Amino acid sequence: MAEATGAIDEASNMKVILKHYVSGSPQETDMHLTAGTIKLKAPTDSNAVVVKNLFLSCDPYMVFKMMKLDRHYSESYTPGLPITGYGVAKVLDSSHPDFKNDDLVWGLTGWEEYSLITETNHLFKIQHTDVPLSYYAGILGMPGMTAYIGFYELCSPKTGEYVFVSAASGAVGQLVGQFAKLQGCYVVGCAGSNEKVDLLKNKFGFDEAFNYKEEPDYNAALKRFFPEGIDIYFDNVGGKILDAVLLNLRVYARIAVCGMISQYNLEQPEGVHNLTSIVMKQVRMQGYLVFDYYHLYPKYLQMILPMIREGKVVYVEDIADGLENAPAALVGLFSGRNIGKQVVAVNCV
Repeated sequence: MAEATGAIDEASNMKVILKHYVSGSPQETDMHLTAGTIKLKAPTDSNAVVVKNLFLSCDPYMVFKMMKLDRHYSESYTPGLPITGYGVAKVLDSSHPDFKNDDLVWGLTGWEEYSLITETNHLFKIQHTDVPLSYYAGILGMPGMTAYIGFYELCSPKTGEYVFVSAASGAVGQLVGQFAKLQGCYVVGCAGSNEKVDLLKNKFGFDEAFNYKEEPDYNAALKRFFPEGIDIYFDNVGGKILDAVLLNLRVYARIAVCGMISQYNLEQPEGVHNLTSIVMKQVRMQGYLVFDYYHLYPKYLQMILPMIREGKVVYVEDIADGLENAPAALVGLFSGRNIGKQVVAVNCV
């Protein structure tokens, strides 16, 4: 629990520290909580802000930052320092002209009670507070933008097309499926438990869904659900499911490669064998990083906020309570323990 010491303008600050670089699947023991202090004043000769963190987002890409990789799109975490990620926060002190005290923001922050944010170029002021603030760690933040860009901007969906979404009950997949239904598409999703399959069909409105762990033959499963083939595949998992999808594509199909969570914990990633389908079916397959598209965030908000307010889109969150439960929440992503978007609510005064 943070406790301000007003006389010296500091506060105690619990943090989630990375102990060491990991290889393979991350474990809770790779992280630990430690107490420190933080000055609650932003340096005057900077564009920095000091924030009180309210919600932290658990995202699959964070496993890469826990590894020592020579080439990656973002720098690895530093052992002994707090890990970082997307979050929702309240500004306590600002030297930045665009942010003032008590502003609510979302963007990259530390896994701690309070953070000094010096890189503010990907920090967004929250203008709409009639929706849950935690949504800015999900549907109104990076995961929402990821779904929007991959589906609309890269896949250019048309009414009546056949859409398949893997890891469909997660932070991104649940939105892609709903966007596809609103577009008038036929949508099938896969997930890793029967509870999640029920969620896909009865909460998010997917036409069909299946538990991939109960399917011995992914190719046969896809032929059962898509006898006429797949127009759009939103890929969150890669590996054997991607390989099976390649055998079931229609001509001019599109694949948005959002993630490959099935491969992240493997010492030797699986190969993909059916790539000739990309040529024969004239398929467009594209990977992307959402932060290259943040200039479209205002356009996304114009679309998604009315959908939320009118109940046309729903969003399921799995909220862990307290910073002490953050390591378990993050690690749980890689075993499929979460139901919906995994968020950590930070408890601090």
